[in-house]
Amino acid sequence: MSLGLGIFLFVVGAILVWALNFSVDWIDLDLVGYILMGAGVVIIILGIVLMTRRRNSVSTTRSVVDPVNGEAVTRQERSIDDI
Repeated sequence: MSLGLGIFLFVVGAILVWALNFSVDWIDLDLVGYILMGAGVVIIILGIVLMTRRRNSVSTTRSVVDPVNGEAVTRQERSIDDI
């Protein structure tokens, strides 16, 4: 979702800067466009960083021999880092 929002802000900012050829007295549309493009780039970078952090995982495998009947017991634990 953050990638889509970042791309949307960047595109709207680019349209305000390069595609529109009119001016408004009370606001500078070029400045607003550059601000939106900067915010879009920041959101895209943060979204990519958060997506790569979320995909880290830890897998642990443990094998033990049961002392009562001598059978091997294998236990697997998987955890995904959500932070």
